[in-house]
Amino acid sequence: MLRSCSLLVPLKGRVNHASRPGNLQKRDGASKMTAIRTDKLSKTYTQKLTQKVVALKALDLEVKQGEIFGFLGPNGAGKSTTITLLMNLIRPTSGKASILGIPVTEATSRNKLGYLPENPNYYGYLTARELLEMVGRIHGLAPQEIRKNSQEVLGLLDLPLEKKRPISGFSKGMVQRVGLAQAIFHDPEVIILDEPMSGLDPPGRKLVADLMLELRAKGKTIFFSTHILHDVEVICDRIGIITKGQLRFCGTMVDVISESFSSYEVALRKVLPEQVKILIDKGLTPRTVEDKVKVEIPKEDLADFVDASVHQGVEVVAIEPKRLTLEDFFMGFISQ
Repeated sequence: MLRSCSLLVPLKGRVNHASRPGNLQKRDGASKMTAIRTDKLSKTYTQKLTQKVVALKALDLEVKQGEIFGFLGPNGAGKSTTITLLMNLIRPTSGKASILGIPVTEATSRNKLGYLPENPNYYGYLTARELLEMVGRIHGLAPQEIRKNSQEVLGLLDLPLEKKRPISGFSKGMVQRVGLAQAIFHDPEVIILDEPMSGLDPPGRKLVADLMLELRAKGKTIFFSTHILHDVEVICDRIGIITKGQLRFCGTMVDVISESFSSYEVALRKVLPEQVKILIDKGLTPRTVEDKVKVEIPKEDLADFVDASVHQGVEVVAIEPKRLTLEDFFMGFISQ
């Protein structure tokens, strides 16, 4: 790093323009109550009698009430394993998890919980209304409440209202929306969705994204897994990035933006030719644009570089952050 007031003082080593974000985990210190919590949650499978496969390793995660939390990772990263553990569909090798303060091993933890699996599959001979009626009865809703909720939820998700059309005649995207309908039908406080945008066309994705925002406005907590980066960027309050069974990053979208600044482009005037040559020798790539010299500086070196420029009589014209895209930020963790 630059530690002197001279542009000609060498940098420590060459500049790495392909630097990746570190293995960071951040916590939101807000005072909201915890909706979902995991403590050292781990899952190891045994294959071929003796081969151990670690699907999830010591996951510490806390999701606050009233936030949309996006759980991001490539295929096989551990997203669905985490969700099935939260739903108590499989048991952890070690660690624990809770929903609204209740251990997931207790059935009451699911009283205020809605769930959409990754590949929903329902009785094809049922209509959407009949499926929702069954869900309502399972949750102990009164008949008049079931009728009211059916009308409201089917309308929200733009599903057909006719009574005789069976689910077997629905497209994949419509089946996905039926799954979302049953997940929110009983007005749960916490909603866990495994790849909710799967199979949806762009209008369908927007419909679901708008619904998530509407549910958050009502104080609901939404935890959803995805690999669609645009959806994460648009609707999430916080995200977690998981790869190879380990949580690599957890923070707000503001944290993502902050961490994704890999460098700054500094525009200079009145730079001497010998100064330009020295910068090249030190691994930088200054470019001459009209009467300015532009050079990309690592963010940790910016303050020293600007100070050195001013002391050498160089005019600093502009400083522009060079932000990684969310895709680059995400891929940085996958490549580690």
